[in-house]
Order: sequence, then structure tokens, then C-alpha cells
Amino acid sequence: MSQALAQRETAAASTNRERALKILSKSLYRELRENGYEPKQIVALATELISLVTTDIKEDSRLA
Repeated sequence: MSQALAQRETAAASTNRERALKILSKSLYRELRENGYEPKQIVALATELISLVTTDIKEDSRLA
């Protein structure tokens, strides 16, 4: 496989994942709202997710 083709495939996969994440986010938000969660509670969830990812990134950087 040529390098150019591999780069195009990687870019397409990245675009697909970004699109999938947007769809997942909207679905999760709608589901939470439909089940009575307030925006403030959803922000708390998002904050916790960011905290978990930040911890993960810090641990990965220590291993590198």
C-alpha cells in the first residue's frame, strides 16, 4: 500500500470517529435529558469524564 493511500485511509478513519463521537454525544445528552438529568448534572458528568481522561494522559506520559 502506498504511503499516500495509507494517509487517506487514516484521515478517513479519523473523520469517521469524529462523526461517531458527535452522534454518541448527542444521543447520550438526549438520553440523559429524557431521563430527568438537569444540565448542571450533565456538566458534572462531563467534568468527571475529563478528569478521568486527564489522569489517563498523565499516566501515559509517565510511562513514555
